[in-house]
This record gives sequence, C-alpha cells and structure tokens, in this order.
Amino acid sequence: MNIYTRTGDEGQTSVIGGRVSKDDARVEAYGTIDELNSFVGQALAMAEGESFADVREQLLAIQHELFDCGADLAFVALDESKYKVHAELVDQLEQWIDQYETENPPIERFILPGGHPLAASLHVCRTVCRRAERRVVTLGAITNININVRKYLNRLSDYFFVIARTANVRSGLTDIEYIRSQKVFRRD
Repeated sequence: MNIYTRTGDEGQTSVIGGRVSKDDARVEAYGTIDELNSFVGQALAMAEGESFADVREQLLAIQHELFDCGADLAFVALDESKYKVHAELVDQLEQWIDQYETENPPIERFILPGGHPLAASLHVCRTVCRRAERRVVTLGAITNININVRKYLNRLSDYFFVIARTANVRSGLTDIEYIRSQKVFRRD
C-alpha cells in the first residue's frame, strides 16, 4: 500500500460523506485538532518520572479523544448516532481540573508561559487548543456540528493551563506572574 494517493493534488480532500477543498472550514477545524494532538504527544514525551505518571496517562487518553473530536467533525452530514465525543468527556476534564487545582497556589495575575519544559509544552497545547476551538466555532456557525467537541476543547484548554501550573509545582518551580497585570483572578 502506498502512503500517497495523489487524490489531493488538485486541492481537494476526502471527508466522511464527500470531498471538500483542503482549506474548507471543516478541514481547518479537524486539522488544527490534529496539530494539537501532535503537541500533546510532545508534552507526553516530556512528562518523565514517577511524579508525572498520572499526567502521562491522561495525556494519552486525551490524544485518543482528540482523534475522536476530529472524526466527529469529519462528517459532512450530521449523524449524531455515530458521534464519539459526549458530555462525559467534558465532565472528566472538569474532575481532573478540580483535582490538580488543589495542588496549585492561588493565582491573582496572568502568568507567563514557561517554567519546567513540560509546563512550557502544555502552555503551547493550551494556545493551540484555543485556536482549534475558534476553528470549531467558525465551522459551527456555517454547519451543524457535535457541540460536545466545542465544549470539550473549551474545557481542555483550561485543563492544559491548570496542569501546566501543576507541572511547575511538582518540579519545584514558581509560575512567573505578568508584572504589568492588575489582580484579575479571585478565589471565592
């Protein structure tokens, strides 16, 4: 079997139910999710040692879930019975966020991405995830989509932010606050 098919040489690609331009909003959405998945793989490779065993397990699960997100967006026609992304995945992310947030110190100002290499990599995941979410919002404005994909990506970016901070905490590093910021976060 050849990896190349030559079927995309004219700027078209296959989706579930047809062919579209390679710059179609649908392709932009799931393509950005694919890009995010690559960055998650990079973060996973940096999550070394016993202190990040739980993070490795979750990042691997997220990689599978991101493939599910892309598959759900690849449908030209809405077919809810075939969707793989459901509200339970969003709920799981919220549980993980709440769990890790207990390890993190209170936050009052914006923080600069960085610190431990894993934390820096997770901040890249966060920003690419936000872009993927924007692409999904754009797609959802012109066609029906699985709204749970949009919700999942929204929560996933929060997860990346929290777990990046946890990576710094577990590595003995302090987040660097954006010093020109006013206090913008409160704990109630």
